[in-house]
Amino acid sequence: MSQRRMRAWLPSLRANGHSARRAASPAPEYSMDPRAAEPASSPPVEESVIDAAVYVDGRRRSGPTDLTELHRSVPRTPGAMAWIGLFQPAEAQLVAAAEEFGLHELAVEDAIVAHQRPKLERYGDTLFVVLRAARYVDAVEEVQFGELHLFVGHDFVLTVRHGRAPDLGEVRRRLEADPDLLRLGPEAVLYAVLDAVVDGYAPVVAGLQNDIDEIETQVFNGDPQVSRRIYELSREVIEFQRAARPLLGILRGLAAGFDKYGTDEELQRYLRDVADHATIVAERVDGFRQMLQDILAVNATLVSQAQNEEMKHLTEASYTQSEEVKKISSWAAILFAPTVVGGIYGMNFDVMPETHWAYGYPMAVGLMFLVSLVLFVIFKRRDWL
Repeated sequence: MSQRRMRAWLPSLRANGHSARRAASPAPEYSMDPRAAEPASSPPVEESVIDAAVYVDGRRRSGPTDLTELHRSVPRTPGAMAWIGLFQPAEAQLVAAAEEFGLHELAVEDAIVAHQRPKLERYGDTLFVVLRAARYVDAVEEVQFGELHLFVGHDFVLTVRHGRAPDLGEVRRRLEADPDLLRLGPEAVLYAVLDAVVDGYAPVVAGLQNDIDEIETQVFNGDPQVSRRIYELSREVIEFQRAARPLLGILRGLAAGFDKYGTDEELQRYLRDVADHATIVAERVDGFRQMLQDILAVNATLVSQAQNEEMKHLTEASYTQSEEVKKISSWAAILFAPTVVGGIYGMNFDVMPETHWAYGYPMAVGLMFLVSLVLFVIFKRRDWL
C-alpha cells in the first residue's frame, strides 16, 4: 500500500477527537500501571507476517503474500476467508491493514498499544477480541503472559500477537488438518484460538498447584523465606485471574449472539465446551487465591507462635539468670560481712575495744558467724537461696 494512502487514513484516527495530544502522552493502559514495560520495538514488516493464506471450503489455497492482494483474492463464496497472523507489527502495517479490512480506529489503537484487558467488542460486522495467554516456565517456576488481538470479519481473520504464547502456528495446523471445521469460516478460527488459550491454562494451573503444595511444606517447616514466595505467587495468581476470568464474559457474549448471527450448531457445542473448561480454570484460580490467603494467615500465626516461644525461652533464661544472680549476691553478702569484721580487727591498732580482752578473739569470730547467720536466714526467707 502506498504511503499516500496510509497518510490519507491516519487523519481519520484523529477526526473524532484523537488529537496530537494522545500521541504526546502515554496511553492510559501504561499510565495506570507503574510496572508496565516500554513497548517492545517492532520487527521488520516482513518478519511481522508469520503466516497469511486464503482458505476456500476448508482447504488452503496458495495466493499472494501482500496483505492487500491477499484479501482481495478471497472468493465471494460462503466459507472462503483470509487468515493473516501478525507478530508485534509496526504501527504503519496495522494502519494499512485497518484500511484494507475496514477495522475500527479504536480497535486498531488497542492493538497498537497492547497491554489491554481481555474483552469482546463488536464494531459493525467485525468482532474484536483481546485474549491473555499464559504459560508456566518450569525452569524459573513462574507464569509468563502473552497478549493476542483478533479481528474477525465475515471473510477474514487478522491476529495480532504480542508475546510468545499461544502458538498460533499449531492452531493453524490443527485447523488445516480438519477441513470440516475450517470450512465453518472465521468463527471456527476464533473457536480454535479460544480453545488453544484455555488449553494453555491447564499447565499453568498444574504448575501453580505444585507451587502451592511446596509453599505449604515450607510453611510448616518454618522456612523464613516462605513469606516472600507467598507474596510473589499471589501476584502471579492475581495476574492469571485477570487473564482467565474475563474469558467467561467473552464466551457468554459469543453465546448471546448464536441465534442472531446464525452460528453453526456444532460450533456452538465447541464454544460451550471451551466455556466449561474456562469456568473450571476460573474456579481453580479463585481457589488458589483463597488458599494463598489462608496460607499467609497460617504462616503469620506460626511466625507469631515461634516468636512467642522464643520470647518464652528468653524470659525463662532471664528468670534463671536472675535467680543465679540472687544466689551469687546473697553468698557474696554473707561472705562480705565477716570480711568487714575481720578487716576492722585486722588493722592492728593498739587502742581498739576488746584487743586486750581475753575473749576478744572469740567474740570477733562469733560476731562474724552471727552476722553471716542472720544474713543467711534473711536471704533464705526471701527465696534468694
